[in-house]
Amino acid sequence: MLYLVGLGLSYESDITVRGLEIVKRCKRVYLEAYTSILMATDKAGLEKFYGREVILADRELVESGSDEILAGADTDDIAFLVVGDPFGATTHTDLVIRARELAIKVETVHNASVMNAIGACGLQLYTFGQAVSIVFFNEHWRPDSFYDKVMENRRIGLHTLLLLDIKVKEQSWENMARGRLIYEPPRYMDIATAAQQLLEVEEKKGLQAYTPSTPCVAASRLGSPTQNFKAGTLQQMAEYDAGEPLHSMIMLGRQVHDLELEYLYEYCDDKEAFKSAVVEDQKFFAPAPYIAPEENFSD
Repeated sequence: MLYLVGLGLSYESDITVRGLEIVKRCKRVYLEAYTSILMATDKAGLEKFYGREVILADRELVESGSDEILAGADTDDIAFLVVGDPFGATTHTDLVIRARELAIKVETVHNASVMNAIGACGLQLYTFGQAVSIVFFNEHWRPDSFYDKVMENRRIGLHTLLLLDIKVKEQSWENMARGRLIYEPPRYMDIATAAQQLLEVEEKKGLQAYTPSTPCVAASRLGSPTQNFKAGTLQQMAEYDAGEPLHSMIMLGRQVHDLELEYLYEYCDDKEAFKSAVVEDQKFFAPAPYIAPEENFSD
């Protein structure tokens, strides 16, 4: 059996009781180590808590070496640990499909992820639209495919969860081109970088999916002991020092409930200024007034 086990967001003890029981009896235990990190522990902390060796599974192993992970899973129990939920922000469907092809049974143990824990900021989860990823720009690549999804969300008044890039065991363009297996230090996108890139894309597109005055919420170290939220405009976010990773951000939709707004005031430097930004932003994509068709009565 292959077990996909969610670890939650921060502590080694965030694993569920069922997940822990499974880990303790599995023959091998892998930790997916490239899409996120546990902020209050590490590999050594997990091994101490589980009483088991944990094998780090980087992107190369998961994407190209799945047979190694699945070896013997037809007769033994193998655990594949994922920070957050196994099917949260990043899915591992390829591994599941490969297991099915090999007639290996798969079971999932779910846990908290950014996709549900983000509700702690005070915005109601059912008022979120499509989540999008913001990746690091470089001199060769400045992707803006997220823009249309943000536009769609805001047209119908929904909030957008922006998931910020994580670079772990990545190669530079030069080393990749030269075939050198030299990896860059880990990088975690912060709020300011994400906001600056968003502003750059809007300036290029000029379609006004959002503006520098669009209200946003920064979420820092969600689910950790130092969890923090900050509400302000996109321009303010571009100048905000959010501290240690991990970070994510929400761009508010056009329709903000009074209870949501009241909750967000706690995270504002200037309550009235933020309220004014929300009111002004609601003018975007406002539905056109309904005009009834003229009635045409015939004799």
